[in-house]
Amino acid sequence: MSAIIHSLLDTDLYKFTMLQVVLHKFPQTDSVYQFRCRNLDDTAYPLVDILDDLNEQLDYLCQLNFKADELEYLRSLRFIKSDFVDYLELFQLKRRFIKASIDEQGRLDIRIEGPMVQAMMFEIFVLAIVNELYFRRIGSDEVMAEGERRLLAKVELLKKYQAEQKPNDPPFLVSDFGTRRRYSFEWQKHVVEEFHKAAPHIFRGTSNVLLAKDLGITPIGTMAHEFLQAFQALDVRLRDFQKSALETWVQEYRGDLGIALTDVVGMDAFLRDFDLYFAKLFDGLRHDSGDPYEWGDKAYVHYKKLKIDSKTKMLTFSDGLNLEKAWSLHNYFKDRFQVSFGIGTNLTNDMGQTALNIVLKLVECNGQSVAKLSDSPGKTMTDNDTFLAYLRQVFEIQEPAT
Repeated sequence: MSAIIHSLLDTDLYKFTMLQVVLHKFPQTDSVYQFRCRNLDDTAYPLVDILDDLNEQLDYLCQLNFKADELEYLRSLRFIKSDFVDYLELFQLKRRFIKASIDEQGRLDIRIEGPMVQAMMFEIFVLAIVNELYFRRIGSDEVMAEGERRLLAKVELLKKYQAEQKPNDPPFLVSDFGTRRRYSFEWQKHVVEEFHKAAPHIFRGTSNVLLAKDLGITPIGTMAHEFLQAFQALDVRLRDFQKSALETWVQEYRGDLGIALTDVVGMDAFLRDFDLYFAKLFDGLRHDSGDPYEWGDKAYVHYKKLKIDSKTKMLTFSDGLNLEKAWSLHNYFKDRFQVSFGIGTNLTNDMGQTALNIVLKLVECNGQSVAKLSDSPGKTMTDNDTFLAYLRQVFEIQEPAT
């Protein structure tokens, strides 16, 4: 079997932006990442069937290095520091830090354990590999034809929205966030090319660094949950972990990459920490769980209370979107904010088959549990219920009704 991942750039931009901070600020941190499939009952066959192929693909992955032209591309990005690129020149994922096996319940188990400067880079590659291996077995010409039909419908919709835009309105901005859930690399590339060709004024870029490089479009991304979660186990008071994470980000990027992720302990707890200092320093906020309308309205009230003109700020939405939902949100918020949308599964894996809902999440740092208290039921993830209860108590968050 040939390798699925051919380049270490075939991942999301925020892996590089987060890794740079980890390398500069807390390079000695150890971490544990755990795989979970949230819709096991919906799979066409047991995920454990791909285990042997997955282990072979992990062997291939851990032989890759960055090529000279890839390092030059990273060097060309304003926010990437030269010492970080020097580090990447020597970078290679180590096979000993990742183990794929079958757990006691007979489910596919993937565990990454090792230095965070290594461990955090596995996630997107591994999820893309699992997806591609899974869908290869149930692929057919009919599936590809259905995917193409759905893609053409999206392209027409995109053109329609572009035509409906009023000249003085803030632009409707859509990006591809679909690397981790894609049908295949080739399909993701095809979708991104078609969107870029059809509506370059709407389609602003992709989170996939390799595609951005090869197609000459903008790479998109800032931070993920794991960055903020890590601070729950670093040398700061738990109550201050969000402030410490945001401050560290500001010190590293000094005005670049200014979109803050809000849902590690929920929007209400985030806004209590997001004071005038941070609200002025960050360009905007990203929504990734909970009701997006309620969330955006809370953001508006918060900026208004701080006497900041919300029209100078960006709301980025990235939770389970399709074009219709994005357009609806755009029209709701466009008079109060700049708005942008990151669409994942619905762009890169809308083939008429049930997509896998898989994650590979940070669950421990430096031997201590970390957790995400999501605004969406089912997205909360930790290995330690006691720590979860403590986190709720510290941030005064009610346990959701069961």
